[in-house]
Amino acid sequence: MRAVYYRRQGAAAEVLELGDLPKPVPARGEVLVRIEVSGINPSDIKNRSGFAFKMPFPLIVPHQDGAGVVEDVGEGVSRSRVGERVWIFEAQTGRARGTAAEYVAVPSDNAVPLPDETSFEIGASLGVPAMTAHRCLFAGGELRGRRVLVQGGAGAVGSGAIQLAKWAGAWVAATVRRPGQLEVARAAGADLVIDLAADSVETEITSHTRGEGVDRIVEVDLSANLDVDLKCLASGGSISAYSTHNPKESILLPTMPAMLGNAAVRFVYVYTMPTSAKRMAIREISECLLTKVYNPKIGLILPLRRTVEGHLAVESGTIGKTLIRLDAE
Repeated sequence: MRAVYYRRQGAAAEVLELGDLPKPVPARGEVLVRIEVSGINPSDIKNRSGFAFKMPFPLIVPHQDGAGVVEDVGEGVSRSRVGERVWIFEAQTGRARGTAAEYVAVPSDNAVPLPDETSFEIGASLGVPAMTAHRCLFAGGELRGRRVLVQGGAGAVGSGAIQLAKWAGAWVAATVRRPGQLEVARAAGADLVIDLAADSVETEITSHTRGEGVDRIVEVDLSANLDVDLKCLASGGSISAYSTHNPKESILLPTMPAMLGNAAVRFVYVYTMPTSAKRMAIREISECLLTKVYNPKIGLILPLRRTVEGHLAVESGTIGKTLIRLDAE
């Protein structure tokens, strides 16, 4: 089968190779999926570049997320799954081979049924961003009637958080930094979009919540935004941080403001989320798909041979999800 892989960590153009690898055989409890679309996430970039972790295998096929069709099953998995359309999460977690290939074998639970009316492109855009967004939003409980602030509302996690929060019945504000991001956040359903280049987050949130603040904050850059977040947070609210730009970064928490506000700060790393949280996320993301509320912005679709360009696009902050279509030339 055709696949993209790397044998050492480094820059995309220097380490990513396109070649042939043996087609995987599903082990007990696994399904073999013919990949239609592979999704690229910032964590895939970090793994390939050596941001925080060393290579756990001598050869790695990247990408955690994807979508395709079950072609075969291993022992212990019902043959009824053959032919099923699925979206995949954590394909490369604890394994050497991810979705940047024509086929991937994953645990059966990591291949989730994809509704017939949902495209493979949307399916490949779920996984990491949708499950991260879900955990950030729902770890604190019910959202209906609550107020949410999404810092970085045009990113894959941010726009996903807007859509899931609106689906759940919340009022949602989102921040953006560039002109092209405004429409992404608005299209995702944000009730209020705050342009960081022109507006004060604290002033806008105070005005639109009558001084009460927001109950949940989904945070892309906690070190930069912590002080503002605490000023925008309602009493008993929570901040969920899911990203860092520096693996050695430390954060000084202003104790009195956090204590006076009964604030909670939560860190979210999708790969080590509790199993119960993953199951809840899968169930509710699937329900959201059926309502057609979850419709992520697709920024770029490339063939497998241009995977390097896809990695560079994610690194440069291209607006919208970057995908690899396996049947494209």
